[in-house]
Amino acid sequence: MEMIEHTTVPTNGINMHVASIGTGPVVLFVHGFPELWYSWRHQLLYLSSRGYRAIAPDLRGYGDTDAPPSATSYTMFHIVGDLVGLVDKLGIEQVFLVGHDWGAVVAWYFCMLRPDRVKALVNTSVAFLPRNPARKPVDGFRALFGDDHYICRFQEPGEVEEEFAQIDTAKLMKKLLTMFNTPKAPCIPKNTGFKGIPDPSALPSWLSEEDINYYATKFNQKGFTGGLNYYRSFDLTWELSAPWTRVQIKVPVKFIVGDLDLVYNIPGTKEYIHNGGFKKDVPLLQEVVVMEGVAHFLNQEKPEEVSEHIYDFINKF
Repeated sequence: MEMIEHTTVPTNGINMHVASIGTGPVVLFVHGFPELWYSWRHQLLYLSSRGYRAIAPDLRGYGDTDAPPSATSYTMFHIVGDLVGLVDKLGIEQVFLVGHDWGAVVAWYFCMLRPDRVKALVNTSVAFLPRNPARKPVDGFRALFGDDHYICRFQEPGEVEEEFAQIDTAKLMKKLLTMFNTPKAPCIPKNTGFKGIPDPSALPSWLSEEDINYYATKFNQKGFTGGLNYYRSFDLTWELSAPWTRVQIKVPVKFIVGDLDLVYNIPGTKEYIHNGGFKKDVPLLQEVVVMEGVAHFLNQEKPEEVSEHIYDFINKF
């Protein structure tokens, strides 16, 4: 880990913290919520030891990267703009892209908006979400799961931050990372709030106290508003992306998901992935891997296996 270099790169009006290691073709890793570049620590070491330059930024709003306060500064156009600016600044023409959770959503948009900059994509956890012109995304989640669904609960600026502030950050990280690592979509009633989520009896095997403390330190410095703003700009991205309705993803893709992932278990998702819808929207989809007994944070839960899957795919190009 001490071999990983940390730099700050100005891009798209913000300063972005970037972790990188190795030399060779570039693999750009994009993290999700509530995570950091650190979520890719295993993959950075694995890919760099096999002849790649592995780069993992803290996205806008996270870690040591700037966090504009307004949710309107967190559309997918902003985030993709940050990453395009980053690779421009580093003098990189094309990257292999790897995404997880919100990072997977970012990666789909990156490929939709700038396919010329992507050699191939390995995406995990979140399949492509074709834009439904008839319904905003948050309304869709509300219809499926009700007002207590975490995405609906995250919408009101300041509300969830207040709840989070009442919980020690290390404890909160444990709650969040275990809460999202089950097949069932978390619903958090307002009357009990996040305080009401039971503390996990033990950390899962893939997380150490040291890992938790790293996350907690960074979220203590930055707060959670940046990360929550991705959820709050969901509908704004939907509005702005109207011109791209029905645009296909035209880069080679491998998709990896755990069978216990809460996103994979959203009603209709498995059918979309396996019955032809996914392949229609992503015509260069070459491989779908469903990992058995694996939940949401697959890149940390099964680091070696996920790293091998990434390497096996990008090594073809």
